[in-house]
Amino acid sequence: MVFGQVVIGPPGSGKTTYCNGMSQFLSLVGRKVAVINLDPANDALPYECAINIEDLIKLSDVMSEHSLGPNGGLVYCMDYLEKNIDWLEEKLKPLIEDHYLLFDFPGQVELFFLHSNARSIIYKLIKKLNLRLTAVHLIDAHLCCDPGKYVSALLLSLSTMLHMELPHINVLSKIDLIENYGNLAFNLNFYTDVEDLSYLQRHLDQDPRSAKYRKLTKELCDVIDDFGLVNFTTLDIQDKESVGNLVKLIDKSNGYIFSSIDSSVVEFSKIAAAPLDWDYYRTAEVQEKYMKDDEFVQKTSKTR
Repeated sequence: MVFGQVVIGPPGSGKTTYCNGMSQFLSLVGRKVAVINLDPANDALPYECAINIEDLIKLSDVMSEHSLGPNGGLVYCMDYLEKNIDWLEEKLKPLIEDHYLLFDFPGQVELFFLHSNARSIIYKLIKKLNLRLTAVHLIDAHLCCDPGKYVSALLLSLSTMLHMELPHINVLSKIDLIENYGNLAFNLNFYTDVEDLSYLQRHLDQDPRSAKYRKLTKELCDVIDDFGLVNFTTLDIQDKESVGNLVKLIDKSNGYIFSSIDSSVVEFSKIAAAPLDWDYYRTAEVQEKYMKDDEFVQKTSKTR
């Protein structure tokens, strides 16, 4: 089995910075990591990618040749990649023996809750290469400072979860910067646990711009509450403990924690139900690398 992450989220949510920091963290704890850039608009990569979609198709070429804007161009690029999925499969085959995969996707949200091409690409890879992938959906934490934007983020997260049908983790990224945008109306747990959105509705009613949409807001919040699927974890990509906690969640969701265990069904069940205490630091060498905080923080901060 091959394990990895599908990194998605709106523009500016920090996907490329995440892939850069996550690849460095996983390397420090002893994993061989391959980053696959599938964003044809991302021509300034801070990390060394093993596979780059620009070797197949470039957004700038598509826009000039077909007179498309950036959104239409990205949809075209994903359609083209889906039709040429054999190219990507051949590029991945040398990596799947011993690498952990990070897929850096474009930030156009329609690709992940409306169009089917990105989902088709992922499912074809899962089926043909026996991949175990978790969708890591990044949302900029500053959206919590605006109740209306936060509801939009919840709807986007829910729609993406239902559309992608993958093990899924929603992440409030850039949590270290949230104080720069003002005080939150509620404590942070309210925004991460997503429980009882009626409090948020009352807060929205105090804004004259939102009051006239009171009924619509209530219906949208009821939909989110009824599904009961959305919650968030937080991330500061420069904090090794924050990144480590997220990695534990991801490894439990895609089954990585079971990959080196040969045991009974009972033992697997115990691990699945246990707290997230997966030991990443089993050797002295890995422990020593991991403790070099300054090196990790310095590298990741360059891309902020």
